[in-house]
Amino acid sequence: TGVYPGQLATVMCRNFNKEKYFDETILERHLSPGDKLLYFALVTNGKVRCIQDNLSAYRHIKKTGSSYSATYKYNFKCDENWYFNLLDFANKQNKGIKVVALEQAEELLKETKPDIVIVTTMSLFSDVEDALMLCAKLGINAITTCEEAFFPMNSNPTATKKIDEMAKQTNCTITGSGYQDIYWGQLISSIAGSTHKITEIKGSSSYNVEDYGIALAKAHGAGLTLDEFDKQVASVDRISDEERQELIDSGKYLPSYMWNVNGWLCAKLGLTVKSQTQKTVPQTYKEDIVSSTLGTTVKAGEATGMSAIVTTETEEGVTIESECIGKVYAPDEFDKNEWTVEGEPNTTLVINKPSTVELTCASIVNRIPDVINSRPGYVPTEEFGELNYRTKPLNEYVK
Repeated sequence: TGVYPGQLATVMCRNFNKEKYFDETILERHLSPGDKLLYFALVTNGKVRCIQDNLSAYRHIKKTGSSYSATYKYNFKCDENWYFNLLDFANKQNKGIKVVALEQAEELLKETKPDIVIVTTMSLFSDVEDALMLCAKLGINAITTCEEAFFPMNSNPTATKKIDEMAKQTNCTITGSGYQDIYWGQLISSIAGSTHKITEIKGSSSYNVEDYGIALAKAHGAGLTLDEFDKQVASVDRISDEERQELIDSGKYLPSYMWNVNGWLCAKLGLTVKSQTQKTVPQTYKEDIVSSTLGTTVKAGEATGMSAIVTTETEEGVTIESECIGKVYAPDEFDKNEWTVEGEPNTTLVINKPSTVELTCASIVNRIPDVINSRPGYVPTEEFGELNYRTKPLNEYVK
């Protein structure tokens, strides 16, 4: 599946049955598959190293027979049972980590009084609005990986204004960051800084929806016929500018990731947005592709996902066209980030196989001092200055 380090025959570990290195009751909960449960127990109780060598032969049967990999179908209730069991187990361990229900969040924040909160839950601003507003109300700085939060003022200005006003009253800073901070933002603005004249900026970034769960895969139209894709996904953006603005003002607009990136780039480069549009195009493949996330096979010619293309025209004559491609990958496909700044001169930046998840996490952590040092309010990272590598403990960067 690409998720686990290998088949159980390739795992070598200490004899925990004999030497009792950790609480083995987690292994007695009869959760299936058992190797997934063992991996969890090992990863949470010791150091793990994955050796990138072939140490055994393993048949991974996807289509026929009775093996787990061939018969697996995604089941929400099964997943829910998994995580409730792990949560229950974690709460009984004396590891200094406290997991509480969402309803207790305010009480916990008042009790612990953190310098900053990291919100890593959902991709739409409306989905993290309550969490960010709670932080703002309590005067606690917050940073989120929510993609829309990167520059929400151009897709949900009403909610952004509410949080901004509250944060100013309580003297804290709220912002959004992640992979896009560098790879769709700072790298492009840096190239622009070495360019004499810019006429157009073109960007394209791809990712495998298999890595991010069934909700995102379905939101990208993966597994739909082209007719279904047109009706359920593409038609949403076939609206007039006036209709789109009404949705934006009401907080009901569904922006692609690049919608907010284009707004961030315009603000960073001092460009004035004249118009901005978005369209979605289905992605297909010539052969069938098995999707472990969807628990099905995407037939040749069906939508493996989508490309969302955002075009921004500016008063200064610079056009920004950015494309975000999310789909079920074929065996020969991989993540790719490519941007071109056209003008005098033309410059193209290509990054193949970026470690998106790790880069997202590091970006969030390295931004923490910038958030704490910032002016109060909802402040996009384009106002913070460049994102830097931290060589010292983070507290030493706080002014």
